[in-house]
Amino acid sequence: MASSLVTSSQSPTPPQPNLAFRRLRGQRSPAEFAAMVRRAAREIGENVSCDARYVGRVEAGEIRCPNYAYERVFLHMFPGRTLTDLGFASRATVRGHRARTTSETEGTYEPYDTQDTQDAQDPDETYDNYEESDVLRRAFMTGGGATVAAASLGPIGLALDAAAAGRPVRRVGAGEAGALEEAVRRIRLLDDRHGADGLYQRAAAPLRAAYALLDAGATRQTTAERLHSGAGELAISVGWLAHDSGRFDDARSHYAEALATARVTGDDALEAHAFCNTAFLARDAGRPREAVRAAQAAQRVARPLGSARLMSLLALREAGGWAGLADRTGCEQALARAQAYFERGLSDADPEWMSFYGEAELAGLEAQCWSTLGDWRRAARYARRAAHLQDPHFTRNIALYTAELADDLARGGHPDEGAAAGLRVLELLGEVQSSRIRTMLAATARVLSPHRRASGVSAFLERHASTPRTA
Repeated sequence: MASSLVTSSQSPTPPQPNLAFRRLRGQRSPAEFAAMVRRAAREIGENVSCDARYVGRVEAGEIRCPNYAYERVFLHMFPGRTLTDLGFASRATVRGHRARTTSETEGTYEPYDTQDTQDAQDPDETYDNYEESDVLRRAFMTGGGATVAAASLGPIGLALDAAAAGRPVRRVGAGEAGALEEAVRRIRLLDDRHGADGLYQRAAAPLRAAYALLDAGATRQTTAERLHSGAGELAISVGWLAHDSGRFDDARSHYAEALATARVTGDDALEAHAFCNTAFLARDAGRPREAVRAAQAAQRVARPLGSARLMSLLALREAGGWAGLADRTGCEQALARAQAYFERGLSDADPEWMSFYGEAELAGLEAQCWSTLGDWRRAARYARRAAHLQDPHFTRNIALYTAELADDLARGGHPDEGAAAGLRVLELLGEVQSSRIRTMLAATARVLSPHRRASGVSAFLERHASTPRTA
């Protein structure tokens, strides 16, 4: 068994600061350097959720070897250098417990490694069951390189491994916490590219494994806090997949689970995130007053966290609720706050999960507010801006904003332009599986149906009618 390769008698090695990596950052702040990493990733077709915390962990030596996605990004940023030149340990050294005689599969995504899967700062907390540790990793993560999101999450292997992960785990350590955090990143990445419909059922297994880890417990308080935070964030991610695929009751349950986890541990950042998504769900479920209350609660919790971008997004959530109540004044005031907070820029306090929130999302959410208020001209202007500004790797959001544009144009008396935008969305449905977007297109088709003689409308309606309703 793998556990026989490394025994608990080995003395833990304290993390050594990665001075080489720190020198490469130079005078930039961790947040500025993280932004550089994300830009470099986009240049080569990767999408990593690098933030100031990740940079800090690398520089502290907690991440001895990056996962394959980060490896490709770093080598792209610093051509001619090796991982060793960047201050990292070799992959073979880090994975000594599971040496491989064959090369790694290109395109495979695995959780980043911490300190030999044990907390090096606590000699009493050793972890000698690598077989179970790897089972949990496979429950959270599967091989990448798939062209559709469903393939990236299983299906059969994930279910089997998640079932195996139900076995009791002894001494949960930093390796499992890292795997859980990487699972959240992976699910967000797949949702950004492909939408929620093909992901939700498969993502439930990693969530069960996450709460099994919480039940197993951890010796160190810092590890326990990471596990609670990771499980809460995973519950929110799975809740969002349910939300975006039209399973509102399931989404509400997952968000409530995350909120409970946050309050048990006093995690204000997680609580703000849970309230943020609860507000969004309430708006979509036709409960605008609840949306306002949840968004305002989120702002109260988030204000001491120091992230202007988070406050901006939460103000937009509130604006969406006011729009649903047909309160134009309340909506405009919330939108003004959202814009003011946004203009304060990025900071080290910005949560990692907000990597999607930029100018495009700001414009897209404002478009939805104006659409709800029936101001089709203004809604179309902001939806067009959102689609234009969106990073091409966020395929799902491009489809969403373009679907919003199509509907606004159709309702605003421009059926030809609405049909053209609708056709662009249909082209993206081969990559994106989102019930939300399909529902929006169906509504647009109903609006355009009386205008079949307008240029392009008939082609859109015929193409829409022939599109399979399920992915």
